[in-house]
Amino acid sequence: MVTLLRRILGTGRENAAPTPLYDAIVAVARRPHWYVEGQVADSFDGRFDMVSSVLSLVLLRLEALGEPARGPSARLTELFVTDMDGQLRQRGIGDLVVGKHIGRMMSQVGGRLAAYRDGLAPGGDLAGAIDRNIYRGAAVPVAAASHVEQALRALAAALDGRDLPTILAGDIA
Repeated sequence: MVTLLRRILGTGRENAAPTPLYDAIVAVARRPHWYVEGQVADSFDGRFDMVSSVLSLVLLRLEALGEPARGPSARLTELFVTDMDGQLRQRGIGDLVVGKHIGRMMSQVGGRLAAYRDGLAPGGDLAGAIDRNIYRGAAVPVAAASHVEQALRALAAALDGRDLPTILAGDIA
């Protein structure tokens, strides 16, 4: 009977939110080099761009890990939505429009997933994806854009070398 209940309800461990992973994503996205050497705007939008970019790379790695990573990927996305909801409310966005803002943010994450998937593929244009999704077309020095591209490529490579338990523990960089 206990085994049947565990199968139906789960043990809790596989249903737990990957909080250490989300905390690591935010920590990586808040590293000063993005905002100093990379000249990403240190603003709400710039920080969102970096969190969603790092999140996108992690989600791409989880996607590559297949079925065992599907649940954690969904729960990670839920943590992101919860965090963004809280951030918007702290900025004074009211209940009536928070949902619209979250919808736009999730659309932007979806766009980043596609752009970074294509950009990291052989022959892909990661620089163009970064220009559109992080700098939003603003003129930035070549060295700054190159710094962000190299750092995102290094992060993607580091993630490629990690298995699911390592990633879920928050060891992503």
